[in-house]
Amino acid sequence: MQTRQLGKTGLTVSCIGLGAMPMSVPANRPTEAQAISVIHHAIDCGVNLIDTADSYCLDDSEPGHNERLIGKALAELPPSKREGLVVATKGGLVRPGGRWERNGSPEHLRAVCEASLKNLRTDTITLYQYHRIDPKYPLSESLGCLKQLQQEGKIRFIGVSNFSVMELEAAEVVADIVSVQNEYSRKHRQPETDGVLQYANAKNLAFLAWSPLNGIGGAKTLGHFEPLLESIAVAHHVSIYQVVLAWLLAKGPQVIPIPGASRPQSIEDSSHACRLKLRPEELEALNT
Repeated sequence: MQTRQLGKTGLTVSCIGLGAMPMSVPANRPTEAQAISVIHHAIDCGVNLIDTADSYCLDDSEPGHNERLIGKALAELPPSKREGLVVATKGGLVRPGGRWERNGSPEHLRAVCEASLKNLRTDTITLYQYHRIDPKYPLSESLGCLKQLQQEGKIRFIGVSNFSVMELEAAEVVADIVSVQNEYSRKHRQPETDGVLQYANAKNLAFLAWSPLNGIGGAKTLGHFEPLLESIAVAHHVSIYQVVLAWLLAKGPQVIPIPGASRPQSIEDSSHACRLKLRPEELEALNT
């Protein structure tokens, strides 16, 4: 597994992370045992970055479901396998009735961070991300709460998710931000045009690309890109998923895709994208 620097943290992580959301959010999610096997297999494949959130659950009856899976999976590993693992979680979204709603109040963020510590069975969360801005609360209050938690030793590094360049600039006034997690895929290329990708590179922020495979659907969701992806995949004897992930990795050293997985085979295939080097003409075709 090739590695990349996690922004300015000084931490080295696998160039492909594990997006754990599919193990908790869908109604047809895997069993606990199956989910834990996915996490263990990802680590065996060299993946040492796992992304989660307290809101990755079916609804508000089970907040922290995904975090508890990860906490249990890691607790079952020997210390040697836990060494160097980076778990990134998030707070700021809630799931009343299964909906996605925002809550950026300092009181809420402190409460869910404390719960995340218990769920993940740790004393310090390596990377805690503000999941999505809640316009009801100034950034100075929401991120100010995370900064205080950082000063208390409960958070090591602070990141943000679903932020624009203007919002990133405002965030950096309040706290030392080390990462931004935005949607980025063949279908959703906004980071290339809104400046966030370039801003992350200039500021040495890690750019965690969520939903890099357009939501696990292969050709159905990749749409009209299918023929091009298929031809490149056949030429390299790899899956179209690896082609997409390799294309994202070529976007810059700050980019770390975090494809979701609910089966061991999925994360194993994704992990191999680190070894795929696309030809200049292939990258040019994919970029058009």
